[in-house]
Amino acid sequence: TTVVKMFCSRLAQVQGKPASRDHCYNDVSITRSVHDNHYCSVNPCFIAVVTECNGGGSFLVLPIHHTGRLDPQQPRVCGHRARVLDVKWSPFNDHQVASCSEDCTVKIWDVPVCGVRQNLTQARKTLIGHSRRVGLIEWHPTAKDLLLSSAYDYKVCLWDVSQGGPVLRCPVRVMLLLCACFSPDGSRLALTSKDRRLRLLDPRTGAVLQVSSPSYRVCKVVYLGALKMLLTTGFSCWNQRQITLWDPRDLSEPLYEEELDGTGGVLFPFFDPDTNMLYLAGKGDCNIRFYEVSSEKPFVVFLNQFRSQLPQKGLGVMPKRGLDVRSGELFRFYRLISAKHLVEPVSMLVERARVFQEDLYPLTAGNSASMTAQQWLSGLNRGQDRGQHG
Repeated sequence: TTVVKMFCSRLAQVQGKPASRDHCYNDVSITRSVHDNHYCSVNPCFIAVVTECNGGGSFLVLPIHHTGRLDPQQPRVCGHRARVLDVKWSPFNDHQVASCSEDCTVKIWDVPVCGVRQNLTQARKTLIGHSRRVGLIEWHPTAKDLLLSSAYDYKVCLWDVSQGGPVLRCPVRVMLLLCACFSPDGSRLALTSKDRRLRLLDPRTGAVLQVSSPSYRVCKVVYLGALKMLLTTGFSCWNQRQITLWDPRDLSEPLYEEELDGTGGVLFPFFDPDTNMLYLAGKGDCNIRFYEVSSEKPFVVFLNQFRSQLPQKGLGVMPKRGLDVRSGELFRFYRLISAKHLVEPVSMLVERARVFQEDLYPLTAGNSASMTAQQWLSGLNRGQDRGQHG
C-alpha cells in the first residue's frame, strides 16, 4: 500500500511542458480535412504529418530531430491520387509507414534511413480491396505485417502487407466506423460507429461478441491494458462530452461515466499501460487532461492538465522507447496547430533528479513482433514483447 501511494503521489507531479519555438516544426501546411483522425504519427526516427495539397494527397516525413522552419519545397510522400485521411508507422519497423486515402487505397511506404530526400511517389505495396474512401488504418499490436483498414463501403479488411490481397474481410453491417482498437494481445477488436454503439468482435472471424446500448453516443475507444477494461469517449444525451468505462465481458451497462464539458470537439483518448495514466485531448481544444485509472472505485482520478493558447487539430504520440527517460519524460505529444502552421512537441514530465527512475519506467513494449501474421491467423495469441525499459 505504501508503494502504491508513493507511486500515485509521483504521478500527481506530472506536468506538461511545451518545446521552445526552435524545437517545433514550423511552416507545416497541415491538412484541412474534417475527419476525426490524428493526422500525425511518430516513432523514434521520424514524424509523419498529413498535409494539404492540390491535385492529390500527400504527407510529410521528417527526421525526428529536424526541427525549425521547413523548406517550402520540402519533399513529400505523394503517391495518392486524392486526399490522405490517415497515416500510421509500423510498430515493428521504424522505416515502414502506411497511409489511406479518399482514392480507395491503402499504401505501404519504405522510408530510406536518411529520410525523404526527394518526392516519394512509388509505394512498396498498394492494397486494393475497398470500393469507397478508406478512413481508418490500424496496425496489429503483436503480429508482424498485419494491418487493418476500414472504409466508407462498411467493410473491415485485414491485410498481410508482406503478401497480396486481404487475408480477411469482415462486412460490418452498421453505419460508418469511427474508431478501431485491438486488445493488447490482438485477439479482440473494439469498434465504434455512427449508430452510437460499441462493438467487440473476434477479428479472425468477424463474429460480434458484445454490443452496447445505443443510448451511449460513443466516438473513440481504447483498451486499458492489464486493467481489462475499455474506455470510450463520446457525448451524453445532453450533448456533454463524457468518458465511459466498460467491462468487455458485458457491454450492457457501463462501469463508470463522467461528464466533462459541453465543447463539441471529439475527445481522443491515449492510455499508457506502464503507468495506468489516461490522457484526453480534444480536437479544437487548447488543453490535454491527464488522469490515473485503476480497476477499483473511483476508477478514474483527475491529476492535472496542460494548457495552451492555441487549439490542436490532431496529435501524434511518441512510443515509450523514444522518450528521454533521464529527464523524467513519461509521455510526449506532437500537437498539430493549423492556425500557426506548427507542430509543437509537448512533454509530460515528472520533475525529479536527472537520473533514470526505474519505478517510473517498468519494462515496456519494444519494437519486436511476438509472432508472424500466419501464426496469429492460425489462432495463436501472444502478448506484446516487453523486453526493454521505457
